[in-house]
Amino acid sequence: MSNSSPIRVLVVDDEPIALAAHADYVRRLNGFEVVAEAHGMQAALAALNDPATPAVQLILLDMNLTDGHGLDLLRRVHGLGLVPDVVAITAVRDVQVVRSAIALGITAYLIKPFTFAAFREKMENYLNYHALLTDRAQTSQDAIDRALSQLRPTGKLVLPKGMLPETLRTVADWLRAHGQPASATEAAAELAMSRVTARRYLDYLVETGSALKAPRHGSPGRPELEYHWPLPR
Repeated sequence: MSNSSPIRVLVVDDEPIALAAHADYVRRLNGFEVVAEAHGMQAALAALNDPATPAVQLILLDMNLTDGHGLDLLRRVHGLGLVPDVVAITAVRDVQVVRSAIALGITAYLIKPFTFAAFREKMENYLNYHALLTDRAQTSQDAIDRALSQLRPTGKLVLPKGMLPETLRTVADWLRAHGQPASATEAAAELAMSRVTARRYLDYLVETGSALKAPRHGSPGRPELEYHWPLPR
């Protein structure tokens, strides 16, 4: 694949920080090129219809968009006669959504929050899959089996040293369900953990583009940071 043209990618997410983070993740990988970024369904359709945009081969797609749903966007894309591959990057865990996404041809499903290592593994697996089914008029059973096997996960989530996937999931689920900005102190009290631990996991969610943080205005004494989940759930 090193001598082939990079795979042209459209990144779709209606949160500016997540959109920028995911596009940056793609740019850090060999074999891919971000050709467009879209903050919602209409922006994605405009990019796909724009003659100035190179033909998109892969869409990185969030499911919850302010002007529509990721599944609706996929149906619209198919209605245009386009069949790009799609990797869902979303916090949506609803089984029916997952089943519908698979039925609409999604190649991989990556649940937020995730690390760059997890993202890189999904994308490298996709790259191998793509390479095995490219530039050939016919294929074989063995080639198909090997291509599909590339999409299967090969390892566990790799987090920074000292961090646990279960704790990260607990903090992420709590922040998403909380519905309003919260400080590390408040999270620690609710989750029965130390403030230092809560802040470390919250900061990690911010670093990976899953959460936002900002100074809490109007609080007495030293300004405190507050965190919130950016997408409506």
